[in-house]
Amino acid sequence: ESSSVPRAGIHFVAITDPGRPLDKLATESGFRRTFLNPASIGGRYSALSFFGLVPAALIGIDITMLIDRAHSMVETCGNALGPRDSAAVRLGAALAGLAKSGRDKVTLVLSRKLRSLGPWIEQLLAESLGKDGKGLVPIDDEPLGSPAVYGTDRIFVAITLEGDGTYDVYLDALEDAGHPVIRIPMKDTLEIGAEFFRWELATAAAGVVLGVNPFDEPDVTRAKENTAALLAAWKKSKKLPEWPADAEENGLLLMANLGKKVAGFGPGLSAHFAQAQPGDYLAIQAYLAPTADMWSRLQELRTLLRDRLKIATTVSFGPRYLHSTGQLHKGGQPNGLFVQITGEDREDMAIPGMGYGFSTFKAAQALGDLQALREAGRRVVRVHLTGKQTQGVEQLVQVVQKILKKK
Repeated sequence: ESSSVPRAGIHFVAITDPGRPLDKLATESGFRRTFLNPASIGGRYSALSFFGLVPAALIGIDITMLIDRAHSMVETCGNALGPRDSAAVRLGAALAGLAKSGRDKVTLVLSRKLRSLGPWIEQLLAESLGKDGKGLVPIDDEPLGSPAVYGTDRIFVAITLEGDGTYDVYLDALEDAGHPVIRIPMKDTLEIGAEFFRWELATAAAGVVLGVNPFDEPDVTRAKENTAALLAAWKKSKKLPEWPADAEENGLLLMANLGKKVAGFGPGLSAHFAQAQPGDYLAIQAYLAPTADMWSRLQELRTLLRDRLKIATTVSFGPRYLHSTGQLHKGGQPNGLFVQITGEDREDMAIPGMGYGFSTFKAAQALGDLQALREAGRRVVRVHLTGKQTQGVEQLVQVVQKILKKK
């Protein structure tokens, strides 16, 4: 199709490592520009490289100022007399030390204008430190609750803009209740450059304290290999293997693979939630349309579960989370309780040259990760929505409300 567009490559810009397939494609297709990043920089540590700076420049951010702020933090940390005086090392040591004492749920509280920083910190902490049965569990964008709903496994990190006192009373109440609160003020949004460096160095320092390598992700490949095998099987049979449903209710299928019979959808799901213990966290992995409306419904679901089970909660859209929190889920502490939610897509748009479509690919990724979680001995159930996704999540919320009222 691109052959009908004169000089189609001129409409593209590539950001990649030297010698990668995209580098070759950019040269062959005459891309407008190719930015070659140092290959030694890992993806989650690349915010201050071309991968982060080129998009920032394209949306109009003053990257000179952004880098200047980052340099200021570099100099502050570099000129420190010792680790105790380094803002970044001090943060990393505090987070890791608290995690070793049982407070491993790093709950982020961000000014509204800084909300997009949350997913980046989430990936940085989860993928860097969640391995060898250790790690920190980042809790991003969890609706705020009263101090009573939080367990003794929490630490709160508030990153707020100067003059934003929205959360001051809330944070004071948490401190009064005995929860550790770290407050990081920012003069303006350009200070995000400094925060990029602070958090990257802090994460590396936390890895030293925890005794893990913060620069690898050994458990990410498990789900990838499972997905590849499922897609290879699909090419032969044109279908993916499905676990049988343990129960069904109004178009909701429970695929718990519990190895035992359940009395129904509600009782089966209730049995899964009954496994929750103090210090656990519940992760909702939603292979659904990532719309604002869907997010709102999933936030309602997580809040219900957080308040009743008294455990930390996360919500992630799949397959994105596989390269964010996926490493933590399979390689971190075995204190996760997982609910994977899948649904029916309206179409399976073909992926050129692959022999299958995006919907099939996504379904294989969901199944591949489900298998990987099982192989890692994690507690996981799958809820499949056979009808419209938004209505299905609404029904799921209603079922969960009924379950929790009985507890």
